[in-house]
Amino acid sequence: MTAQESAENSVITTKGQRRKRYESLVRDYYHDIFRYACWLTRHRPLAEDLTQETFMRAWRAFDSLQSPDAAKAWLFTILRRENARLYEKPRPELDDVDDHEASLAEAAHLEPDQLMEASMLHKAILALEPEYRDPLALQVIGGFSGEEIGVMLDLNNNTVMTRLFRARNKLRAVLDGNIESKQE
Repeated sequence: MTAQESAENSVITTKGQRRKRYESLVRDYYHDIFRYACWLTRHRPLAEDLTQETFMRAWRAFDSLQSPDAAKAWLFTILRRENARLYEKPRPELDDVDDHEASLAEAAHLEPDQLMEASMLHKAILALEPEYRDPLALQVIGGFSGEEIGVMLDLNNNTVMTRLFRARNKLRAVLDGNIESKQE
């Protein structure tokens, strides 16, 4: 075997290993990324596109991933940036019948009180300022620690913990106000 053939086999093996590592990454984190995309966009087809674009960008930049332990945070960061890019350019309003049907199907297994509470909670979270909403969503939906959220949002851990505390207090105040007004 010549040196050139040996080098070509090495490149093929490296590409195969790279692909297997990437496929493992997709398999491990696809559902988390998609769930967060759904939460960010509140529109399933757009979330699917955003998830696909996230993984395409991850493939292109896969060699820049320093540590497999940081993969989830890295993917969430890519997703957040992809979502922000959507708002840099004009986009048409989307109305999807399938989304409405999916919402009805999901709601079918909830009791009316549970459906109302879930709707109130979702609206209350969306009403929070982004500085409070983003860390809360990353913690609740993504399951990230305060330190991981700090890295993703470029904040120190104390700031993240303060924002999480304030976000919960704001939610509690809004929800307590809604419950009291419903009881009157």
